Amino acid sequence: MENQMTESAPQDVPPRSCQATTNHSHTEPLKLTVATVTFNAGKLIERTIHSVEQQDWPHVEHIIVDGNSLDDTLAHIHHYQERNSIAAIKHEIQCLSEPDQGLYDAMNKAIDMATGDYIVFLNAGDTFHSTQVLTQVAKAAQAAKRRPAVVYGHTHIVDNDGHYLRPRHLTPPAHLTWRSFRNGMLVCHQAFFARTDLARNHHYNLRYRYSADYDWCVRIMKQAAAESSPLVDAGIVVADYLEQGMTTLHHKASLRERFHIMTQHYGWMTTLARHAWFAVRSVAKH
Repeated sequence: MENQMTESAPQDVPPRSCQATTNHSHTEPLKLTVATVTFNAGKLIERTIHSVEQQDWPHVEHIIVDGNSLDDTLAHIHHYQERNSIAAIKHEIQCLSEPDQGLYDAMNKAIDMATGDYIVFLNAGDTFHSTQVLTQVAKAAQAAKRRPAVVYGHTHIVDNDGHYLRPRHLTPPAHLTWRSFRNGMLVCHQAFFARTDLARNHHYNLRYRYSADYDWCVRIMKQAAAESSPLVDAGIVVADYLEQGMTTLHHKASLRERFHIMTQHYGWMTTLARHAWFAVRSVAKH
């Protein structure tokens, strides 16, 4: 997963609650939950908050699960809540700060807290590509003949200052299925809006430290196929995410986990064949 690792504070530190909720309008049925997982992210969290804050879709829930940060992360969140209380478009904000067992444990907490129809994970330092992203995603979901299991889009890679570097080298197909991920994680986690009821049925597997998002997405899409729910391409760039995320920093360990996950979903023969192709492709690029 291309996001920063979330470590927890010492387990003897008591939980801190920073919860505030505001204005859940019922005039529009579709609510989108944005989940942000943090630990000592004071240098990065503000631009992520600002990105969510600027979204023009009115029915947004922002859940921030913090691992008991020791820096000024919570101060940024409190200022965000104060601004939201007088904003023209008020969003719902939930914040929980307590020790956790790592990134995916915190993400599972966010899933359990979510009240939106769809959930997407946008972690500290990541941003939405434009102020209209959530509006466009909501419209794509509403335009489908059947309620989508997933709405997805493209991503761009940015540096630590938020400057555009390049498009992500793996790009989502127009017609996505769970089998598409045999070719790698074609949809970036930050651009994968999962129906919240499906997300609750498929929590992140905590045996994986770096690639549980890959496994989670495949399981979500498998259930979508079982119930004949569509996977809808929003046709937009959804997110700008940091180049040096957790998966990038732990590349070899992530690859080992992904190999194991592929064998679980696609079998040994397919996994070995695809990795042989990945190796050939890598050599050809150089």
